Amino acid sequence: MTKSYREITRSVSSSLAKLRVDTPDVLKAFGALAEAATREGALTHKTKELIALALGVAGHCDACLGFHLKALTKLGATRAEVEEALGVAIYMGGGPSLMVAADALAAFEELQAPA
Repeated sequence: MTKSYREITRSVSSSLAKLRVDTPDVLKAFGALAEAATREGALTHKTKELIALALGVAGHCDACLGFHLKALTKLGATRAEVEEALGVAIYMGGGPSLMVAADALAAFEELQAPA
């Protein structure tokens, strides 16, 4: 089974739009949390997105992989940077994280290619 991370993020975005209408306070608060957590500080935005990617691998979250790899692509992350973050996720999560990391690399390749 081949996953399309563009389609996964598109589908989840559509569902999130519905939640944004139905639970605006929750989604607004989550958005503010995401903005505050990823803001440049002692760590760069890209470093924070690499951490988020590793946590998405650990959480086995396909949509997280798609969204964070999309952000990393926009931030100019290299394949080597993504692979090193995946290596840390594999180290911390073992075999299950290895399987998700393989999907994450496929997602990175998909999102690097023209749409």
